Amino acid sequence: MTPIPSQMRALHLLSPGQATLASLPTPSPRPGAILIRMLTVYVQSNTVDILNASHPLYELPYPVIPGTNAIGRVAALSPDTTSFKEGDLVLLDSFIRARDDPWNVQILWGANAGTTPASKEFLKGNWRDGCMAEYALAPLENVHLLDEMRLTGTPSNGGLGYSINELLYLVSCIIVYGGLKGINLQPGERIIVTPATGASSGAAVAVAHAMGANVIAASRSASKLASLKASIPTSPGRRLIETAVMTDDVEKDAAALRSFGTVDAVIDMSPPAATGSQHIKSAVLALRAYGRVSLMGGRADESLPFPWLTVLANNLTTKGQFMYERKDVKELISLAESGLLKMGKEAGHEVEDLPLGRWEAAVDFAAKNTGHGKMTCIVP
Repeated sequence: MTPIPSQMRALHLLSPGQATLASLPTPSPRPGAILIRMLTVYVQSNTVDILNASHPLYELPYPVIPGTNAIGRVAALSPDTTSFKEGDLVLLDSFIRARDDPWNVQILWGANAGTTPASKEFLKGNWRDGCMAEYALAPLENVHLLDEMRLTGTPSNGGLGYSINELLYLVSCIIVYGGLKGINLQPGERIIVTPATGASSGAAVAVAHAMGANVIAASRSASKLASLKASIPTSPGRRLIETAVMTDDVEKDAAALRSFGTVDAVIDMSPPAATGSQHIKSAVLALRAYGRVSLMGGRADESLPFPWLTVLANNLTTKGQFMYERKDVKELISLAESGLLKMGKEAGHEVEDLPLGRWEAAVDFAAKNTGHGKMTCIVP
């Protein structure tokens, strides 16, 4: 292994909007936390909002190192590590929960200190520094082993041929996999994903398809739906992704969704800008009796935007889902390692990578280049 330096380069966020590249002490492992050398760090489209604390949820206990999800190598083990070794290729996920109170103390590492005083203190005292650095100290529970030979090896040697940067697509998929698992999506079932052409919602289409479901992708843009459909490879005999262009005519759209056959489930991935839109109502009206709905988006409606009596009369299950369970991460990685979840060039993904010294350009690029399969990363 490469010797670990005493100092590392990192993006140091001193206060909202005041970030600078700095030399900081390299952290040391401690019980429950191991040191990871960063290979590639995911830059979300909303990173600019996190850095500027443009929403109260993004306020952090400054100074901090921002940065949420990454792929790296284990650089140094903690005394209680049992399943990793130095040099292992790993994925870091950002959803950290307190070990003794996982239901009430939850944070998004490097981005969000949670909503309770306990969660804010939890981040401040333990996990204030995220991944936008050459090294990061990560909770053991949030470090996930990747089969490097399988994922990055050549096809002639049984590998899938992905680059390290392309593996960051797993970050988008983990969250939506949690939503799909939350409503117990089964192979062969039909699910509506709405809206379907964003980074997360497009991933929901890809993951549901990889899980063996029949997917209806619903959105307003016919051209974006066509691109999404073309980007998701399928095997001979598999039903292709179905698409439905939403018009905001509730009954017309519901009829269009029903025309594909019995609909078992819906997952809604609406962004805040979709607050008040009608597409989720059409999707719920298209559901069969005893169907299920997963609400994962960021809509700000003060009441559920679909008919109470429809939910009641059809015995529908409506489930809010924030993030995922730890076991979901392992299962999603296995889905990718099996080859069922396609990534990289085969799936039409585009990755823009920039060095840590160009973090401002990376943040700007990520904000302007959104959509399914479009990723920006920093390579420290």
